Amino acid sequence: MVDKGDGKNQRGRIRTLTQAALNADVTVSQVETILGDLGGTLDDMNKTIITLDTSIERFNETISRIDELAPRLFGVVERMESIVERVESMVDLAESVIAPITATESAVRGALKSLLRRG
Repeated sequence: MVDKGDGKNQRGRIRTLTQAALNADVTVSQVETILGDLGGTLDDMNKTIITLDTSIERFNETISRIDELAPRLFGVVERMESIVERVESMVDLAESVIAPITATESAVRGALKSLLRRG
């Protein structure tokens, strides 16, 4: 069905349609630009995700090695604690043995000082 109205109305309508077509063309161009930029961004993100996956795999391997090493470290700590306990016992024994000697030395020094003051 063709509108057989006056020519003025049809010219206005043609202008409106022309403007709409130009606007649509500009919009399509803008969308194409955005999609092109988005493609590059997606490629970069894909590379980043691949790198992240590699890093996470390495991190997981490291954690696994630490898990394997932990029992051995606990064993070392237990042995070190045992050694420290033995050294503490030896120090306590040495202090017990030296205490009378130290007391005797102190008494002898005190006596010598008293004698030197009198003389």
